[in-house]
Amino acid sequence: MVIILFESNCLTAWFSKLPNWLEYSVAKNAAFCLCCYLSNADIRDQVSGDSFVGKGFSNWKEKKIQTHVGGPNSAHNQALSKCQDLLNQSQHIQTIFFKQSDQARIEYQARLNSSVDCVKSLLRQGYDGASNMQGEFNGLKTLILKENPCAYYVHCFTHQLQLALVAVAKNHNQISLLFTLVSNVVNVVGASCKRRDIVREKQAAKVAEALNTRELSSGQGLNQETNLKHAGDIHWGSHYGTLVSLASMFSTVIDVLEMILEDGSNSEQRAKANVLLDSIQSFEFVFNLHLMKTILAITSELSQALQRKDQDIVNAINLVQISKVWFQKMRESGWTSLLDDILSFCEKNEIDVPQMEDIFVARGRKRRNAQEIKNLHHYRAELFYTVLDMQIQELNARFTELNTELYLCVACLNPSNSFSSFDRKKLIHLAEFYPKEFSSVELMVLNNQLDTYIIDMLCSSEFSMLNGIADLAKKIVATGRDKVYPLVYLLLTLALILHVAIATVEMVFSAMNIVKNRLRNRMGDEWINDSLVVYIKRDIFYGIDNDTIMERFQKMKTRQG
Repeated sequence: MVIILFESNCLTAWFSKLPNWLEYSVAKNAAFCLCCYLSNADIRDQVSGDSFVGKGFSNWKEKKIQTHVGGPNSAHNQALSKCQDLLNQSQHIQTIFFKQSDQARIEYQARLNSSVDCVKSLLRQGYDGASNMQGEFNGLKTLILKENPCAYYVHCFTHQLQLALVAVAKNHNQISLLFTLVSNVVNVVGASCKRRDIVREKQAAKVAEALNTRELSSGQGLNQETNLKHAGDIHWGSHYGTLVSLASMFSTVIDVLEMILEDGSNSEQRAKANVLLDSIQSFEFVFNLHLMKTILAITSELSQALQRKDQDIVNAINLVQISKVWFQKMRESGWTSLLDDILSFCEKNEIDVPQMEDIFVARGRKRRNAQEIKNLHHYRAELFYTVLDMQIQELNARFTELNTELYLCVACLNPSNSFSSFDRKKLIHLAEFYPKEFSSVELMVLNNQLDTYIIDMLCSSEFSMLNGIADLAKKIVATGRDKVYPLVYLLLTLALILHVAIATVEMVFSAMNIVKNRLRNRMGDEWINDSLVVYIKRDIFYGIDNDTIMERFQKMKTRQG
């Protein structure tokens, strides 16, 4: 609609009187009420009301126009008031936002800046994603192997065994309950310095009494002062220490919990102590405590050995094999000795022992459609055999023959002790793990090259004091021997990138756990990729200042503030 002013003197006078709402259409030669048209006012009851918003008003009589205006509360005047408010920029919502106080803007800026800092902080966390690599059929390991069959997965020994011996055991409901109860006991008994002092005093008194009755032997390094230990999530050795300390201080812990039950400062403390007393003085808790303590004891030396920086691969593999043998031996003939230890412990601490031939009665509500079994079946089959089988299967899955063989072959590259680990056949076998890198012809060349290589290494004094594969690779490059023995150097390169590649993949996959959590588990691949860019390119990301990020965030779409 093209709107122009009337050119006639008569109508020009009307516009001078009614400039706020009267408009004219040249095409229709008619007048309109702009306010009623814009606000969709209900003016049907007014004289010629529809003409001013529909087909147009062409009866050029001033009386009719004045009639349309009506009284102070007419529909026309209400529409006029709305239009005036609309044209008033000072009352616009956008203006209100921009006129907020300086303090509000500062607080908003601080919140946004803190949010960016939190995201950056999350992306700097460590990683614990090795569990994501497990799974023969649907794990990340399988997805990677579909793309590259030679992408071998051999994670660090210590981390693998932490997952195998503790996390896997917690998949059993009763063992998971055991660790939960143990954690609660440690937290309640050691909740304050006062309680820890009481535990220490009571335990010292019991040790002194046992020495007097010759239940304990005295000597240097024996019967040292101890306390309950908290278990850590990373080192399974800490779980073993917690279970050992609880078993050795069991009667002392009972005394402290009974004291809290009687003299607790509030009802909540007394209730917790009561529940824990009832739970840990049951035969099932004692059985599970001794079972897991025995399982973790088998690998106690392995735990300490693998945490040493000077531990070599061959000894580590040997210790893993020893652990597997011990687990199998315990499964075959360890039931009787374990049960005898548990019965002796129960007798000492006055814990009721059920008859093994009686029907097992589970604590709490009876399970629906539960089959009646004897106590012997429950403790030996459902707990002892089941938990041990879980451990054996997990160790076999994580330390497969392929992984073990790969590690032993890599160890043959170690230059320590004048290349004492060198084995030409195993190094040829290591090359066979990578058929895309070594053709059949190159394998024959490597066989001859290794003979020359080892003579060169043993005759060169500059290679006599090396401590690891990394040092060997650096020295070979420094002396130009990477050009002389290219296939040997390729083996060194593959051995060095093995752990680096695995750690890199797991670190990125762990970032996915931060980005795609349970609250955002339907996130699409494109969104995940965009979100992970800031982690993968974190060196660049950390160099971007917060103001630039916030400015980009604000420009993505219109936002308040």
